[in-house]
Amino acid sequence: MGKSTKYKNYENRRDYILISQHLSTGQAELFLSRRLPTTILSLEHWVSYGVLIGLVAGFGTVAFYYAQQQATSFLVGDLAGYRIPIPSGEGITIAPNFGNARLWLLALLPAIGGLVSGFLVYTFAPEGAGLGTNEVIAAFHKAKGKIRKRVPVVKAAAAIATLGFGGSAGREGSVALIGGGIGSWFAELRKLNEVDRRILVVSGVSAGIGSIFRAPLGGALFAIEVLYLQDFEVEALIPAFVSSAVSYGVFSLFYGFGPIFVTPTYAFTNALYLIPYAVLGLLLAPAAIAYVKVFYGLKNKVFKRIKIPNPLKPAIGGLLLGAIALFVPEVLGVGYGWIQLAIYGQIALTTLLIIGVFKIIATSLTVGSGGSGGVFAPSLVIGGMLGGAVGAAFSLAAPSVFPEPGAFIIVGMGAFLAAAAHVPIASIIMVAEMTRNYDLLIPAMIACALSYLLVRQWTIYEQQVARREESPAHIGEFNRELLEQVRVSEVASKNVVTLIPHSSLRDMSQLIQSTGHMGYPVIDDGKLVRIVTYSDLLKVPAGERGKTTVEEVMTTKLHLIYPDDDVYSALNKMEKYHVGRLPVVNPDDPAALLGIITRSDIVILQCSKE
Repeated sequence: MGKSTKYKNYENRRDYILISQHLSTGQAELFLSRRLPTTILSLEHWVSYGVLIGLVAGFGTVAFYYAQQQATSFLVGDLAGYRIPIPSGEGITIAPNFGNARLWLLALLPAIGGLVSGFLVYTFAPEGAGLGTNEVIAAFHKAKGKIRKRVPVVKAAAAIATLGFGGSAGREGSVALIGGGIGSWFAELRKLNEVDRRILVVSGVSAGIGSIFRAPLGGALFAIEVLYLQDFEVEALIPAFVSSAVSYGVFSLFYGFGPIFVTPTYAFTNALYLIPYAVLGLLLAPAAIAYVKVFYGLKNKVFKRIKIPNPLKPAIGGLLLGAIALFVPEVLGVGYGWIQLAIYGQIALTTLLIIGVFKIIATSLTVGSGGSGGVFAPSLVIGGMLGGAVGAAFSLAAPSVFPEPGAFIIVGMGAFLAAAAHVPIASIIMVAEMTRNYDLLIPAMIACALSYLLVRQWTIYEQQVARREESPAHIGEFNRELLEQVRVSEVASKNVVTLIPHSSLRDMSQLIQSTGHMGYPVIDDGKLVRIVTYSDLLKVPAGERGKTTVEEVMTTKLHLIYPDDDVYSALNKMEKYHVGRLPVVNPDDPAALLGIITRSDIVILQCSKE
């Protein structure tokens, strides 16, 4: 769309700088290494700050984990008579006896938990509703790394209520917010600038994730990878390593240094085994898309439209979850115990499929309704169950040919998470650490790569941005003096691909696939009326895009720029309104489209001048 020939198709590629004939590798590396001056002057400072954040986050995670375990044990176990199984790394794994449960109470508990959670969040910290990890990502990109002090505390209390009453969610959303909040608070205490604050927020997330999953390396990689769809926050790597390792050490002092899951030693001894693992990755990709679509479908199309007060919506989600639990009680709680039982071979193929499918619905009802909890752990459960079903099917077809079904459970956990959360590298490492099965790294690499590549545009974390240059967090990397000297007309693309209001979203989707561009001006009778972007497209399920027009979803407010404005003004406007592109219009006739300027155009301009 609207790029000059020499930069054609760069916008959809991470390596566009290197392929441009006008930029050398050295120039590209110079741009990518640019940072604002920071208040932290040495590696020693980063290490010491990482240690402090790791210590505080580690104890915070211990407290949260203990409170959640005790709440679940008392409410679901003692009161309702249903013991949710736990993995062997957290105790003795026992298949529960559903016949001993008080069914009426078991069905009501998630609704009560949703009511408590909704009251806490919407009364004291509305920004903490939902996933938790999404809120940290949004704070990094849009709020200069600032997280209100009360948010992690409220989020933790609300998540304890959600999980304690049997809600289908994970712990990681809360610990990510706890850790990120600690990093933000520490940066404020030390009066650090926004660049360093963001890095410490990432370090805090790393500490929380690395400890709660007992995966210090994977936790650090997750924290720097989850911010983007196709990029990494590499500057935070060292403090993230340190904080994650320290937090993991603190947590393990209380709960042991063993992995969460106890598994047999699975050996990768035959290169032909990569074929069934590749098939697993291919099959889990559409399942991950379904997970995202169901989650955001219920969140945006159902719960946002219900005309009741927001604090009551998690209770509605919990009530529906309780109804499902009467028939599929396995959906209650975090669900790690069912992965353990599946690894032990105690769950039949059909039951694996049932748990996997209904866990998608249960998590969407719990968190999509506004309840507090993470979607990371449910992703592992869903992937493990579906992966185990695929492995069991292969084993039934040819038991002497294919790997053990248990290996598919482990690889399936990683492949599903890689696709749903766009964290392929972290997924590979985390699952290996959570099971201590490092021999499955190679099969996991194949399955995770394929599932991730096939999903691409879908993600469970809607606050992720595609690349660093599209994040307001990195606006400081641009050379202000240079950008103020260049007019928008010198950079903007003149030949712009546009859509009309009556174009279908299916046509737009095909245009995105063919051009790689994420936003298009909408022209009606030769006049600019609106702009439609990829995020607008995602609001509509794929099956409805053929009958939905651009006019129905296009952005309601236009943010414009004029040809004689300087490029730095355009960049600031993009940051202010959280957009990646601005239509360039005639100042005497704002409906007359002259071109379009994108954040990537500005990246190219700066690199070409270095």
